[in-house]
Formats: sequence, structure tokens, C-alpha cells
Amino acid sequence: MEHINQILTNFEIPKGDFEFNTMSNGLINDTFLVSSKGSAKYILQRINTQVFSNVEALINNMDLVLPELHGKGYEKINLSKTKEGGTVYRSGGGEVWRLMNFIAGSQVFNTTRNPEVAREAGRIIGLFHHLLSGFNTSLLKETLPDFHNLNFRFRQFGEALKNAKPENIVRAKKAIDFVHENIDGLLGIGFSELPVRVCHNDTKLNNILFSSDHRALCLIDLDTIMPGTFLYDFGDAARTIVNSAPEDERDLDRIHFDEGLFRNLVEGIAINKNLLQKNEIEQLPSGVVLMPFLHGIRALTDFLENNRYYKVSYELQNLDRCFSLFRFAELALVKRDFMKTCTREVLL
Repeated sequence: MEHINQILTNFEIPKGDFEFNTMSNGLINDTFLVSSKGSAKYILQRINTQVFSNVEALINNMDLVLPELHGKGYEKINLSKTKEGGTVYRSGGGEVWRLMNFIAGSQVFNTTRNPEVAREAGRIIGLFHHLLSGFNTSLLKETLPDFHNLNFRFRQFGEALKNAKPENIVRAKKAIDFVHENIDGLLGIGFSELPVRVCHNDTKLNNILFSSDHRALCLIDLDTIMPGTFLYDFGDAARTIVNSAPEDERDLDRIHFDEGLFRNLVEGIAINKNLLQKNEIEQLPSGVVLMPFLHGIRALTDFLENNRYYKVSYELQNLDRCFSLFRFAELALVKRDFMKTCTREVLL
């Protein structure tokens, strides 16, 4: 950890005898909890510049949006300044680091069965959008071009399929068939009719900090903040809240669509009055199908390309992810009428 200790000296923080522990929730960046005398103080991150190749865009978006993300019921995240006055430190070896405050007593959940956690997740996502509702989205840059562009992801999948190892195509046959059976309906979602908002774009449950009494505090992992539609953030939240199984669950019988938790999530969104337009509300069920499908096709593509993008702990993890995600997308398709009724009742 000597290298990391040296990195820390480049930030304007009080000197201390620091300890570091690796945090493993993130799939992209390397994240460390920085403690002093047994007390957590900071979160230190090394930005994955292979994934976020346009670091300037990422810095631009964070510097513009973070100051707006504070208010009653929303905990502020602060980036520590470097000794040169910036919000990231670039090492001589080309690494890019940032340091932010640790929110004491905070915790994350990968999944939940708790109605209050689901409701609070909805509230904090809605509050995030409320706080940024007047923000000029044209000021933001694309940190990950075509991140939620299904046409683009389908083309990537097609190229990966053409070049994949034959044995991997056999292993993934059911997932490949699912893509071809469902792609047309999802490509028909009318995004051009929806308002463009500042979106987090990765609102899975473990990107929300909670207090010890299950009160949602704020959203974290903000690198994917870009213009988008509310469908993205709602769909991503639903796929990780309404389903209590992990994203790479191998036993597909354990994947469920919990109608109660879905209603709790929507009730949380509704706490932020008049947030959504009628056409957004009508399209919310499409987002709940789209996002697991989109993440599934990305995981499938990565598997076919021999795991180039996501961190994996075993060879077939991306394939397990895509099977799990597609199973939830399949369940969401079955629940479309329920979702339409629920969102209209609660939000209209």
C-alpha cells in the first residue's frame, strides 16, 4: 500500500497515519477505504481510464453536477482538492485518482427484501432528478458514448457473435436466441418523445448509500452522469430492487419479480411531487424491460469477446450475468400490465 500512501500526499487533507482497505463493489474503478486511527475518513478511487478514456469529460460532468447535489434529504459528496487545485490527481505513470469524503455510518445493499429500502431508493432517485431538474444538459459531455444506445449495443453484439469462439456460441445459445426474439420490440421505444434529463445512468441498488436505519442518503459512483431519460434510471433501479437475487445468480428459479417491492419503489418516486411528465410515466414499464435486457446484451457481448470490459472472478461470470438479466427481462415482459396499472395509480 506504499504506492497508495504516496498518492494520498497529493491531496489537500490533514496528515495522518492512514490505513487502506480494498472495496469490491465496483466493477470498473479500483476503490479504497481510507481510515485513520480505526475511523473511516475518505474514499480513494483510481479511475479506469481504459473504460473512461475521455477523462476530461468525466471531470467536467462531476465538477458541474456535484455542487448541485445537496439539499434536504440528500447527503452531499465532496471531492478533495489536489495541491494543484484540481479534483483529480494524475500520477507520473498516467493513473488518475480522486478522493472524496466518507459518509459515516453509511452502508450499501446489493439486493433487498425490505419495503422501506425499496421506497427510500425511489425517493432518493427522484430527489436526485428533482435537484437537477433545472440543469442545462447541454453543458454535460458523454463520458461513455452510446452507453444506453440499444442500436449500438446490438451492433456490438453482432460483431462479437461473428468473431466468437464456436464453443462460446454453443454455451450462449439460449441467450443469443433471446436477443433475436426480443430486440425488435425494444428498439421501438419512443425515446425522442421523452424529455432529456441529467441521469445517473447506473442506479443499481448498491450505488445508493443508506444510513443504519435504512434512510437513503445519496447516489454514488457518479462517473456515468450524462444526459438521458428517466427510463434508464428507473429501469436500472427496478432490476436490482424488484429482484432479490444477485446479478450473476446461476439458479434462474431464484429470480423473481416482486410486485410489492415494485410498488414501494414507485411510491418512493412519487414522494417527489410532479417530477415526471405523463408520457414518461406511461413508458416506465418499458424501462424495466429495457435495462436488464441492455445490461444482459452487454454482458453477453463481453463473454463472446473473452471478458474484455467487466471484471470477472471466473471465466463464465459474464455468461451467468446475461442469463440472470435476461430472465428478469423476461419476467418484466410478463408483468407489463401490472406495471402500467401500478405506475398510473401511484404517479398520475
